Amino acid sequence: RCPMKKWSGFRWFEFAEGVLLVLLGIFTLARPASALTGFIVAYGAVAVIMGVADILLYVRIAHFTGFGPIVSLLSGTFSVMAGVMLLVYPNAGKLILSVLVPLWFLAHCISRLSNLNKIRFFAGEFPYYFTLILNVLGLVLGGLMILNPWISLLSVPIIIGIYLLLLGVDCLILAFSKLGTRY
Repeated sequence: RCPMKKWSGFRWFEFAEGVLLVLLGIFTLARPASALTGFIVAYGAVAVIMGVADILLYVRIAHFTGFGPIVSLLSGTFSVMAGVMLLVYPNAGKLILSVLVPLWFLAHCISRLSNLNKIRFFAGEFPYYFTLILNVLGLVLGGLMILNPWISLLSVPIIIGIYLLLLGVDCLILAFSKLGTRY
């Protein structure tokens, strides 16, 4: 028997995060012109929530050895820092969002990819492959935005809207999966 304690089958935090991300993604796509000016604070809140989720993931699996838990802690810390900055200085956030978004994508995707083996073991094949594909695409998109900042500057609201929708769906899939019900 594994010494890990059994978790409940439904992940409420992932569910709430997924619903928030889907709603924010839809709203961003519906109003892309005002997304950068009117919703910096909402993006900051999402970054804080995602950072807290990554930190909670670290706390849950800290007793396991390996690279994944530390990456979750680091990416969670960076997400919380970026989110707090956006909440406190929304005007500065407008100017540097084209740099923060790619870094946020990269940090979050690396965190999820580093924990793929646990997702496969606890949640099953479909959440594993969905998370794998989504986060590899996120790495590519984050890399493209770093290499060509104009991509980021001109398309941030649309890219963010689509990616938030996909992240929300990923969280909802994990919330409804059997994550944590196996030993």
